[in-house]
Amino acid sequence: MTETTTMPEAPSTPQLDLDAYLARIGRPRERDPSAASLRALAFAHVTSIPFENLDPLRGSAPSLALPDLEAKLVRAPRGGYCYEQNTLFAAALRALGFTVTGLAARVRVGARGALRPRTHMLLLVEVPGEREPYVADVGFGSIGGLLEAVPLAADTEFHDGIRRHRFVREPRPGHEDLWVLQAFLDGADGAWEDQYAFTLEPCERPDYEIFNWYVATHPRSPFRRTLHVQRTTADRHLALSGHTLTETDRDGTRAQRELADEAEVLAVLAAEFGIEAPEGVQLPR
Repeated sequence: MTETTTMPEAPSTPQLDLDAYLARIGRPRERDPSAASLRALAFAHVTSIPFENLDPLRGSAPSLALPDLEAKLVRAPRGGYCYEQNTLFAAALRALGFTVTGLAARVRVGARGALRPRTHMLLLVEVPGEREPYVADVGFGSIGGLLEAVPLAADTEFHDGIRRHRFVREPRPGHEDLWVLQAFLDGADGAWEDQYAFTLEPCERPDYEIFNWYVATHPRSPFRRTLHVQRTTADRHLALSGHTLTETDRDGTRAQRELADEAEVLAVLAAEFGIEAPEGVQLPR
């Protein structure tokens, strides 16, 4: 008698609860994999799920496993930073029929010419029937970040929501050109400012796991040392850095105030950002 061995089934890839995700961002009937739908989904995500780094402040790298992202960003009163936000958004886009490639960028905001590592996650999205791919990024958080997905086209100004963006190409002799996302920031000295630079080399899940661990745990990482929370609405942008709360209106007008203590920070997180801070988190100034 010959004994047969049954091979164990390969673990199935977790599936996103698409209905719950679309309800979370207020677009429950958005099912069409079109350019208009992509733009609407990106805007809805950015204006519904806040940017925050509470897990790194607790000394841990947030999980990028889809069930954990769904539990935290969809079902709990929380947000996340770029790896969490864009991993979740990519899963939703793929479920809707888009083709998505993960990319990595060097952030230039605040760098003052310093060369930073590639630590920001963004997405390249192919839309059925469209010749040009789109760039989608729901996890930058900054006031210069994209509000909608925009076509990857150089030297073309895009109006995404209340913001203005463009891509410029930077030649690199012997290497692939860089794509640089620039935002036009209003105010008395309104000008185009670099946000980040990237190539079209794909990144995979293991790459983001390393980036995520580094950004969340490195002693000099700003996400490890200071609270950073941001929320964008249709007409304003809120940023909480340490105990400093900054509100920027759509015309560039800014108002800033210092929060008195940790109790006020927790109250503002709940009232203005819709975030319930986890137990044990330290909120340094």
